[in-house]
Amino acid sequence: MTDTILEMRGITKTFPGVKALEDVNLKVKEGEIHALMGENGAGKSTLMKVLSGVYPYGSYNGDILFDNDICKFKDIKDSEKLGIVIIHQELALIPQLSIAENIFLGNERGRRGIVNWNETIVKTRELLNKVGLNESPDSIISSHGVGKQQLVEIAKALSKEVKLLILDEPTAALNEEDSDNLLNLLLELKKQGLTAIIISHKLNEIVKVADSITILRDGKTIETLDVQQDNITEDRIIKGMVGRDLTQRYPAREPKIGGTIFEVKNWHVFHPEQVGRKVIDDVNFHIRAGEIVGIAGLMGAGRTELAMSIFGKSYGTKISGKVIKNGKEVQLNTITKAIDEGIAYVTEDRKHYGLILLDDIKRNISLASLNKLSRNLVIDENREITEAENFRKAMNIKTPSILQKTGNLSGGNQQKVVLSKWILSGPDILILDEPTRGIDVGAKYEIYTIIHQLAAEGKGILIISSELPEILGMCDRIYVMSEGRMTGEVDGKEATQETLMKYMTKSRG
Repeated sequence: MTDTILEMRGITKTFPGVKALEDVNLKVKEGEIHALMGENGAGKSTLMKVLSGVYPYGSYNGDILFDNDICKFKDIKDSEKLGIVIIHQELALIPQLSIAENIFLGNERGRRGIVNWNETIVKTRELLNKVGLNESPDSIISSHGVGKQQLVEIAKALSKEVKLLILDEPTAALNEEDSDNLLNLLLELKKQGLTAIIISHKLNEIVKVADSITILRDGKTIETLDVQQDNITEDRIIKGMVGRDLTQRYPAREPKIGGTIFEVKNWHVFHPEQVGRKVIDDVNFHIRAGEIVGIAGLMGAGRTELAMSIFGKSYGTKISGKVIKNGKEVQLNTITKAIDEGIAYVTEDRKHYGLILLDDIKRNISLASLNKLSRNLVIDENREITEAENFRKAMNIKTPSILQKTGNLSGGNQQKVVLSKWILSGPDILILDEPTRGIDVGAKYEIYTIIHQLAAEGKGILIISSELPEILGMCDRIYVMSEGRMTGEVDGKEATQETLMKYMTKSRG
């Protein structure tokens, strides 16, 4: 494992008003798993898009050497011809097509424009076997969970005779079990000689699988670490990423908790498509002023469905139960009514449901508060600009202008825009669904600090998170869900991962 398969020299990439990469260097050895780490906006994804031809030769400065040959990729097909395949954070699968059709889309098995379906099915089975999936090649991709879809993406990459596999946040949307399966698959593929570059913010995963780690900060190469020789710890990686020690992952806080301001009683929700299937079954919980309450649970426990059904009944059918705010029952039949009643919901999927990526930061921040910013149905643009600029500074959103397209921001900065949007609406209750998913440790700390500030103002906070350390580190009180029911309630000071996991795996019995 001494031969260098990839070298990137002096890579510089500039967007209007922003230098995303500046003289970046990267060396990857054949047969290793090489981690690329850094805060959101450090340039990791940009560097991989340069490597894979998403940003073509001529749009950046510097050289790419693969197998000792200089590469000038015009597009992604050029890089794939040499065996460089990238799997982006947003899966590139077509939900309505089968597994086999997705794997060989654009790379069909056949001759003269006619697909050889027998060969396609046989090859698909071989590839699925390689990635440990025992599914029918004919099954529709949308019928499978995100974990299995991620493995299909890897099978698709293997169908292209991949030499260097690039994975951008491959476990961001996966639960712990699916993440472990994927990481173990990577280690198995490494034994078979595959070289991989992995981008991830989950430090424990990187320490588990990586041989080397290159850290970027502010678009520059900081250092490359040998995981085994340098005896790398999570704290050592954090220091390289943020330029300082983070002695505490969660900011210190002295909670000042008042009386109950929000209650949900006897809440029932049925599936919107599967008639008769109850998704939420007799759920009860409450939040007090200044309190940070957590909801833990495995994937499919019903946490997001619960949050969305409360927030304007945006999920489910035949919803029943009571929502009580400040001692009075409220009707939250639409999202507009929920906002008017002082409820905010930060979705787990900011790209699809939280933001308009094609619009600017200013417009995204004002979206939930147009009534407040308008007079006689006309938006006060000066006030809109002032509010957006205030949030840009207060939230430390890294951007040259509030007129920049939101889709150009890093994940952490996009999340700050979503939070800004809802804070501007003036809520009393904030439901935060996976508030730090896909965000680096530095940006996480900033968002945790914002959450603490909101709680200190007397707001009620509900955090839904798949990361148990986050739930334990942030919450005053924790509810646990399993199969659509509340199975436990634990004081934050007394909670442990073992206690929560016991409740999370409790079945209906």
